[in-house]
Amino acid sequence: MSPANRSRTRGRHTGDRRPDTGESRKIRPPASPSPVSGIPDPRSRRPVRIHNGHPRLRFDRRAVAAAIHLLDAHAAEILDPSRLNAFSSSFFHLSSSSPGVPPGELSLALLTDSALARLHATFLDDASKTDVITFTGTPAFGLAPTESGLAGEICVSVDAARAFAAQHGRDFSGELTLYIVHGWLHLAGYDDLRPANKKRMRAAEARALDLLRAGRMMPRFAFAGQAPRTPG
Repeated sequence: MSPANRSRTRGRHTGDRRPDTGESRKIRPPASPSPVSGIPDPRSRRPVRIHNGHPRLRFDRRAVAAAIHLLDAHAAEILDPSRLNAFSSSFFHLSSSSPGVPPGELSLALLTDSALARLHATFLDDASKTDVITFTGTPAFGLAPTESGLAGEICVSVDAARAFAAQHGRDFSGELTLYIVHGWLHLAGYDDLRPANKKRMRAAEARALDLLRAGRMMPRFAFAGQAPRTPG
């Protein structure tokens, strides 16, 4: 399994982010301590397993799973396979008739800053805080129909999204959804290690968020004692 780390400088919302570290290890993604929801989509039948590891975060798990299913269903509109790097294109898409995240269960862990920093230290030898780490899984290509495989795991810092949104006048739900979209794009083969790839990934993020907004499927997140805002 290969983790990909994303960390942003506190700059503009759409561009000034530090690239991924590029470090890669053959490891298994960390198991979510208490996975609470394996939600399949009737069309793709991909289970989405969601773990809320933040004690103050409140949200509708089915709405988050539905947003991921929408990204899956419209992957061809979000992704341009010609923009993917050669390794990702051959590994993820050679056995698939359509672009997107490989088949299998997708795991999403919404964590505190400190919890994600521990994963950062454990799997990437970097104890600094970050906002998103993605772990590629074992796709379902060639498996029996009863075996779903593991598409990968997206681990997100809720605290990082909340802090950035507060500092820059952004919507918290939109910022946290952006981090989820970023992880989904990593699993679909995108990277932002080089400037050209970074620009393409930002454009794909924008397409994905526009799609969610147009379909009125942007998830809403809130902290305990705070009513969820409707993302703009």
